[in-house]
Amino acid sequence: MSRGADFEDGDNGTGTVVVTRPKTVAKRPNLYRVLLLNDDYTPMEFVIHVVESFFQKNREEATRIMLHVHHHGVGECGIYSYEVAETKVTQVMDFARKHQHPLQCVMEKK
Repeated sequence: MSRGADFEDGDNGTGTVVVTRPKTVAKRPNLYRVLLLNDDYTPMEFVIHVVESFFQKNREEATRIMLHVHHHGVGECGIYSYEVAETKVTQVMDFARKHQHPLQCVMEKK
């Protein structure tokens, strides 16, 4: 009968029962960074296409991310909930393999 609620017998002769419910504190979900890793084989134009297609970046932003990956070895494409980040990593990796590129995409907790 207790659906997560505590029942107190507040019956002081009036037939009234007081129900108190625990306060629910909404916790923000953990966020994850989706990162592209540099390699010496994947064409820059392919990386730009991936960033535009899977991360909805415009050409200028996609080019900036690609150059960051190229010069620094890693670049952030976006920050997402676990499920979204995991899906994007899988999509990018599948797309790269389908096109025979060794591009690596990973996620890390922010």
